[in-house]
Amino acid sequence: MPSEVVIVVLIALAGFLLGGVYTSWKTAKGMAMVLLVAAVLAAGGAAVWWFSL
Repeated sequence: MPSEVVIVVLIALAGFLLGGVYTSWKTAKGMAMVLLVAAVLAAGGAAVWWFSL
């Protein structure tokens, strides 16, 4: 799989997870925090992957 595809997939995953954070914030703050951490890790992974090219 090309590196660019991995970067795009990680960014899309981060966006999907951020949508989950937005949706679940009022009802389940604990789960929203877990999703937020996962989104930050996905975005950070995409950034590291991009800058390592």
